[in-house]
Amino acid sequence: MSVANAYRALGDPTRRGILRLLREGEMPAGGLAAHFEISWPSVSRHLKVLEAAGLVSSERRGGNIIYSLQTSVLEDIAAEVADMARIGRPSRSARVGTRAGRRREPRPA
Repeated sequence: MSVANAYRALGDPTRRGILRLLREGEMPAGGLAAHFEISWPSVSRHLKVLEAAGLVSSERRGGNIIYSLQTSVLEDIAAEVADMARIGRPSRSARVGTRAGRRREPRPA
């Protein structure tokens, strides 16, 4: 699993839809496919991309393959995006602390 693969996997709306469905709980591949108006092979390819990115895991149970969401990778990505959103911007507490601690200079006469 690489972060680049995870970002690439999240770039597709169908794959994001699959992840939203799995947020509710694990589902068989056929149950996931029923939610999309694309061919079964296309859904299967999307599931393989998500699994390769570490975003979902699969387990064979009898004649079904059951998919489940792997939240740890999503949490890592969310933390990274949150860090990127703070680039070049001091935290709120740092901005408030700077203003409060600033000495007022006397005005020239």
